[in-house]
Amino acid sequence: MSGVRLGRFRWWHIDEVLPLEADLFGAEQWSPAMFWNELANGHYYRIATDDDGAVVGYAGLTVAPPDEAWVQNIAVRRDAQRRGIGRLLLEDLLAEAVRLGARRTLLEVAADNAPAQRLYAMYGFEPVGIRRGYYQPSNTDALVMQRNED
Repeated sequence: MSGVRLGRFRWWHIDEVLPLEADLFGAEQWSPAMFWNELANGHYYRIATDDDGAVVGYAGLTVAPPDEAWVQNIAVRRDAQRRGIGRLLLEDLLAEAVRLGARRTLLEVAADNAPAQRLYAMYGFEPVGIRRGYYQPSNTDALVMQRNED
């Protein structure tokens, strides 16, 4: 994780994250318009870069007043995975959620993504539901996980 820096995800990062998004999520990747919409609505988005300034990950959070937050996405470039970047991004999002008064934070994760589920469980997230066929076009179920700040 040496040399990884977090910064504000800005509009000019969208073109840099699209290849990463395509590689990690394939047909279920976010479109440029989806990222533009998140940024235009003032949601909290972070970018992780390496020593050379290359994007190695990104993450986003939406706060739903009065006291709920949703992790929108966490993505780490394949060749940079298992180096703590996902944890770093998640910790940053959780700190922002608490700062903004969230008493609970929720997320959706693919039901077949055990590594991500283990990461979230390490931070106190517990399964609270399933959204059948949530991810399209693969029809993969999403596990809804929640963490309470109380």
